[in-house]
Amino acid sequence: MLKIKDKKLAVPLLLAPMAGLTHSALRTLLLDFGGVGMLSTEMLSARKLPVESPRVSPYLVRTAREAPLAYQLLVTDTREIAPAITALHRLSADVVDLNLGCPAPKVRKAGGGSSLVDNPEKVRLIIRTARSLTDLPLTAKIRLGQRLDEPSLRDFCLMLQEEGIDLVTVHARLSGESFARKPRWQWVGKVKDWLDIPVIANGGIFSVEDAARCLEQSGADGLMIGRAAPQKPWLFAQIAREIYGISVDECQINLPWIYSRFALGLARFRPERRLGRLKEFTHYFALNYAFGHHLAMAVQKSSTLLLAWQRACEFFSRSDAEKFKDVDVEEVEKALMGKSVSEAVD
Repeated sequence: MLKIKDKKLAVPLLLAPMAGLTHSALRTLLLDFGGVGMLSTEMLSARKLPVESPRVSPYLVRTAREAPLAYQLLVTDTREIAPAITALHRLSADVVDLNLGCPAPKVRKAGGGSSLVDNPEKVRLIIRTARSLTDLPLTAKIRLGQRLDEPSLRDFCLMLQEEGIDLVTVHARLSGESFARKPRWQWVGKVKDWLDIPVIANGGIFSVEDAARCLEQSGADGLMIGRAAPQKPWLFAQIAREIYGISVDECQINLPWIYSRFALGLARFRPERRLGRLKEFTHYFALNYAFGHHLAMAVQKSSTLLLAWQRACEFFSRSDAEKFKDVDVEEVEKALMGKSVSEAVD
């Protein structure tokens, strides 16, 4: 069990916030398999959040099942914090997460994400302001910095703790390093040694074996899984069962059926918001097949949602015919072509 302030998680496995991916359709798919201790939204602009509608915005659509759910804020100006926190209270957020690690050039140029590491006093003010406005658990996600600088990283992490952060997730790469770079899990261990609050390791976890190695090298209090979530939605359950000894039912992996379950979840969004999210998911999910690039390319080139689904079905009928028989093609088509199905909570 992992405790974040007064929030208890049954298993110390967290979903990483990912643009275009960690929305309601993926989150409920993960819940179908189990093993997820805490879910996450996509990165949310603190400036835009107060005017977003939870019944319309694809970033905020949420079913009653999706809990506990952390809402990740991208803050570029301290004046954005109060309206954003008010909105999160209205949305019944379970946890408030601050993005201090996104390396995307657009985010950095705007003064957010990993650029904030270069301005610790601004980060201090952001956290102090947020902490004064909410009693919810307040967490932060960081990278290792612009370069490997142990004293600077230590001072920064201690400042996060001193100002009221309840948990830190460390993506074990430098701000400028791509996902191709092997994660530096030992550096997560350094952060763990410096802090009294829980420290979560993130980066490069795609299997039970990766999870075990990461925990051995980092001594982290838990793991955050990112890109492996859309590729292997069952991975949380495997790690929960095999690493943490949590009772999670085993299930047969039927890839076409899993894809169809994700597609059905897209019906919660407005029609114009569905195709892009199917393409994003397919990019990762296709990696499960030796010739999955054919699936990814076919969906990516589709100009309509129905065409994308039909092309996916054609791929499955050729590459995974026996398991594809379990998919109710017409049910999915009907759902995808209909208006948004509101299971959302206010």
